Amino acid sequence: MPQTLGLIGCGMIGGAIARIAVAAGLDVVLSNSRGPETLTGLVAELGGQARAATPVEAARAGDLVVAALPLKAYAQLPADELADRIVIDAMNHVPQRDGTLSEQASDDLASSVLVQRHLPGARVVKAFSTIDFHHLVTLARPAGAPDRSALPVAGDDAGAKAEVVALLDALGYDAVDIGGLADSGRVKPGSPAYVQPYMGERPEGLSQEEARRWFLASPGVPVPAARVKELVESGSAAA
Repeated sequence: MPQTLGLIGCGMIGGAIARIAVAAGLDVVLSNSRGPETLTGLVAELGGQARAATPVEAARAGDLVVAALPLKAYAQLPADELADRIVIDAMNHVPQRDGTLSEQASDDLASSVLVQRHLPGARVVKAFSTIDFHHLVTLARPAGAPDRSALPVAGDDAGAKAEVVALLDALGYDAVDIGGLADSGRVKPGSPAYVQPYMGERPEGLSQEEARRWFLASPGVPVPAARVKELVESGSAAA
């Protein structure tokens, strides 16, 4: 098990991963593109197990490193410092935010394949990309809990994938191996396994503010491994 988790990108998902990592007893090294001084509040919230750093420092410090930037910024990941590291790709292609990625459009590649191309010396594993930041925290459960959820993982390196599965277990989740990085497109935004199953059905007729309050008050819906497998396979069949 890793003792220190490096995070490059500390927005909603990165911050949620940091919270459950600290709750599990890990140290976290936080970074973003705006500088360590912008992470003072999050570090104070997380306590003595957290510190802020630059992306290069987080890459060097983490036993495992989570990439949680907007995907359009994936080329900012420090390739030299991430060589020989396990990098957990928690990023998704959101066209409204990221625009068109020319490399992806031309080759019809899963976004994690692009990340691996940028980080040729790293071992990239896709995880944390199918659940929203709020329910990532609220649905975490200890091993053996009857209402434990599972998250998909994908990667080309079996050893790296096993380490990420062990991390997920420590953080409160089972894992479902969906194959290699090329298969990670099966859980992209809009796929059956993406976000909605963990969130549940939102009541109809809510205003934008009412929907936000409902979301933040919702404990989420546990999605066990068998259900994750069904959802992933149903998406593959539809494709």
